[in-house]
Amino acid sequence: SLAIGHQYSSIGTQPILCGSIPGLVPKQLRFCRNYVEIMPSVAEGVKIGIQECQHQFRGRRWNCTTINDNLAIFGPVLDKATRESAFVHAIASAGVAFAVTRACADGSATICGCDTRHKGPPGDGWKWGGCSEDVEFGSMVSREFADARENRPDARSAMNRHNNEAGRMSLNDNMFLKCKCHGLSGSCEVKTCWWSQPDFRVIGDYMKDKYDSASEMVVEKHKESRGWVETLRPKYNYFKPPTERDLVYYESSPNFCDPNPETGSFGTRERICNLTSHGIDGCDLLCCGRGHNTRTEKRKEKCHCIFHWCCYVSCQECVRVYDVHTCK
Repeated sequence: SLAIGHQYSSIGTQPILCGSIPGLVPKQLRFCRNYVEIMPSVAEGVKIGIQECQHQFRGRRWNCTTINDNLAIFGPVLDKATRESAFVHAIASAGVAFAVTRACADGSATICGCDTRHKGPPGDGWKWGGCSEDVEFGSMVSREFADARENRPDARSAMNRHNNEAGRMSLNDNMFLKCKCHGLSGSCEVKTCWWSQPDFRVIGDYMKDKYDSASEMVVEKHKESRGWVETLRPKYNYFKPPTERDLVYYESSPNFCDPNPETGSFGTRERICNLTSHGIDGCDLLCCGRGHNTRTEKRKEKCHCIFHWCCYVSCQECVRVYDVHTCK
């Protein structure tokens, strides 16, 4: 499903030929044909999810690197049921719900629109108005598309479904009341408000916290009428069990220090590190104890900027020298 983000340039224009999108399972193919109008938004949602993953992990040993010309765009990294897999599924599912919801609200998709089911009566000094974003519709689209391949009775499907839903719920949890003033000279005699999604960076920050506090699970097998079914339960009883909003995983992550084709690790050699940081982006941890190299780099930057009345800014161009540290 994630590969559709890399296909965005080819499906972002009409007409969309659903059969030409690689990697879709039959249920996704039917969905595409039934909702062809919102498929560009689905692809855009996966794309912004991947971009947000790369932003959130930019200073980590695994930095959400993608591989071009490959349906498995993260390589073997997502083959394991790790924290990284949990985050990628959650942020991609959230991205699809986010992009579809936004497309419905701005009118670029005609099969959906604003949410007219306002939550409660208006407050003191304001009334309902504008276009409340229909995150329930966006989440439904994400659920139908992203969960289409997670129908097996095994632990990995259960994990993916849980994390996909956690990603979608992050939108509901971060909706906020957006308002606009009306009246002479912006006097705000009347204020109309509507429910809006936050910037997607807010969702990324929220899900990154969920990644850091993800719950480790163990796999249990039991027999049902349909055969053997795998379920997940918390590994540690003395921790609070995960809620539907938390991320879950059941396999340990590789250390990502060295290149390893089997795990999809690219290693951290030549990665830029922060010499003054004691965190994971610092040269000690990011370079896995191998040490780092330092080189100087000249950069042209705008400087001595002056504001002229009215109304432009003029700047000089300065050359500044920086130390750049890279892992050995």
